[in-house]
Amino acid sequence: MTQTDDRPLADGSDQPLSTIRPGLTDDEATALREISTRVLWLSSAIVDAANRNRPNPSGVKVGGHQASSASMVDIMVALWFHELTHEDRVSVKPHASPVLHAINYLLGDLDPKYLRTLREKGGLQSYPSRIKDPDTVDFSTGSVGIGATASLWAAMSLRYLRSRSAAAPAAGRFVSLLGDAELDEGAIWEAIADPAVPSMGELLWIVDLNRQSLDRVVPDIQIERLQGMFAAAGWQVITLKWGRLISELFELPGGEELRVRLEAMPNEEYQRMLRVDSSQIADRILDGGGSDRLRALVRDLEPARLAAAIRDLGGHDLGLLTDTYSSAATNRPTVIFAYTIKGRGLPTEGHPNNHSALLTEAQMHDLAERCGTSLEDPWRSFSADSISGRLCSTRAELLKRPPLRPLPEVAVPTSLGHPYRKPTSTQAALGRLLADIPRDAPDLAPYIVTCSPDVASSTNLGGWINKTGVWSIADRRDWFADDTERILKWAELPTGQHIELGIAEVNLVSLLGELGATWSRWGHRLIPIGTLYDPFVSRALEPWSYGIYAGGQSILVGTPSGVTLAPEGGAHQSITTPSIGLEQPACTAWEPAFAQDLEWTFLHAMTQVGIPGGTSAYFRLSTRPIDPDLARLPEEPALLERRRLQAVAGGYRLTDHDPGSEQVTLVGMGAIMPEVTQAAQILENLGIAAGVVCLTSADLVFRSFQQRGERRPGTGGNIVETLFPQPYPTPLVTVLDGHPHTLSFLAGARGDRIRCLGVTEFGQSSSLADAYALHGIDAGSIVDAALGLLGR
Repeated sequence: MTQTDDRPLADGSDQPLSTIRPGLTDDEATALREISTRVLWLSSAIVDAANRNRPNPSGVKVGGHQASSASMVDIMVALWFHELTHEDRVSVKPHASPVLHAINYLLGDLDPKYLRTLREKGGLQSYPSRIKDPDTVDFSTGSVGIGATASLWAAMSLRYLRSRSAAAPAAGRFVSLLGDAELDEGAIWEAIADPAVPSMGELLWIVDLNRQSLDRVVPDIQIERLQGMFAAAGWQVITLKWGRLISELFELPGGEELRVRLEAMPNEEYQRMLRVDSSQIADRILDGGGSDRLRALVRDLEPARLAAAIRDLGGHDLGLLTDTYSSAATNRPTVIFAYTIKGRGLPTEGHPNNHSALLTEAQMHDLAERCGTSLEDPWRSFSADSISGRLCSTRAELLKRPPLRPLPEVAVPTSLGHPYRKPTSTQAALGRLLADIPRDAPDLAPYIVTCSPDVASSTNLGGWINKTGVWSIADRRDWFADDTERILKWAELPTGQHIELGIAEVNLVSLLGELGATWSRWGHRLIPIGTLYDPFVSRALEPWSYGIYAGGQSILVGTPSGVTLAPEGGAHQSITTPSIGLEQPACTAWEPAFAQDLEWTFLHAMTQVGIPGGTSAYFRLSTRPIDPDLARLPEEPALLERRRLQAVAGGYRLTDHDPGSEQVTLVGMGAIMPEVTQAAQILENLGIAAGVVCLTSADLVFRSFQQRGERRPGTGGNIVETLFPQPYPTPLVTVLDGHPHTLSFLAGARGDRIRCLGVTEFGQSSSLADAYALHGIDAGSIVDAALGLLGR
């Protein structure tokens, strides 16, 4: 009845799926088909209402995807109305959002007033959004491929919670509904290749194999390659190619030849056959020959039955789908390739250009008639006493989720109180901070989880790992436990607090996003911290941004950064990351220069993670040791607290000059501060009063600058006025180990003349002094820029 490999079922038997008898009663089958028909209509009507019934003075198209939704209807109806429990979480492919909203409406989870608001302000979002949509959406999936993998990382996050807390929620299935074109995305394959994934039996991915992308029918037949790639990664692979109607034909004389003929068709030929009149289908099947038995089989069938048969794909057989869902393995992940037709049941079905095609008013009227509803009353639901109405009511009750538990109060200290007396780098300071937390802040430590893509030791997480261990799904024997020369202990156990991934930055930030959403998904707060080499922030940028957009809150640490790691040269150089951090919404970017600043700002960032209204953070750190005396920390407690408050606000002044007496102000950020202070001293020796501003966050200073004159409160405070008081305009020289435009906005703070120094070219291996001189960020270059501004 279906093309599939033999495989063990959940109970461990070896019965192939093709021999399982349908598990639906007649009433269930009838109700599911009625609901499927209604969902097809509602999803089409949601898009239609947004495009035809809404004033559009701008002329910009609203859009929507009726055909992409139609291919998913049966797959999703079988899930929501038969299989899912309230513990399950589902990622829905972006272009099927109208189907999700239609289902939620029938389940009573969406007010009917929203059905006309697709892509409207305050209404249904263009793609599923767990933050902005008014109904239940488990995963935001607008970023193709990234949202599909989110279910995997959410499953891992729940496993982490359950391994550490008896109060963690029960584990359900994590389902991803993907379009087949999404399998072109590299993020998919990076995710399934992670070593922990093959044991995650709670994963169920269903691929809508409609064989069309945005522009075309996908050429050739690629299913065997995709099946092999999943199987090689340890997944159970199920293929639902044909439904039960056509499978009965395959059992007749000539049926096996019919199956071979249909399966040998290129995708384009099959799709074209869907578009012809039913009377022509037999000729197209027999084009090129065929035995007498095949000819007798297709010629003797009524054209309408033959037309229905060739459309009877596995992804549209509700009974086959429900049987398959319930029999998927529980000891390893499962992927189901469900063959479907894009636009199934619509006039645009199978057309190569149907991706964004909209039905005309006449076509909508015809569709309404076939679906038993009307365009004049498009949102009609089922009567409460009907079979379908009762099923909707029953499923709504079963899918209702318990309220989230209140979030715990987590005390995060403002400082750990240990002075920094020797030169140290901000990267080393992070390692010390994390290693000290279990002792100095024991109530905070259990909420922290660190992650790294195979760079934990080189980003100074060793001390933390030695104290907390490496998390794994099950205990693993440490064969080096008795090695007295080992510095980094690598004890892998379910209670560890560091998660090590393979060398895949996309996986790192994707996991961070889901760990950072546990507070809103399950009511369990975590403070996720991920470390990676700063040059690779841009490689992970889209999934990192996606995780933040989807409501994940975390701390991303990029280290080492810039050309300061001079011997590494251009291969490990980051130029644009400071401005990336400044421009990322719902995230605060930090680049502290001194160890004490790192401690203050990092602890502050922790207070903002895993809470309603919280925010993510990005720290750009360095391996360059810097003398803490350059920070000129006040000894008087009140002044020290004032310095801390300014550091967490974005920056502070290092010099004692009255701002009105300064002739030039040097503004530095991060590892470059020794050169800035050295340049200031050289200028002082020349009789030029040079002020020094040390920024910890250009991001917060920019926000402070932006909120000037705004009628609504900003988030940057008034730090820009503290650093650059309006009454005292002074020429500025800005310096950082990154692109100079990052700080160019400071010219507008008072209208000052400005020179922006930074890195604008690829680097090369060299000493630190040579690298700084090469890029014009050494003390001499800073002095020269200041003198130039002063006309000397």
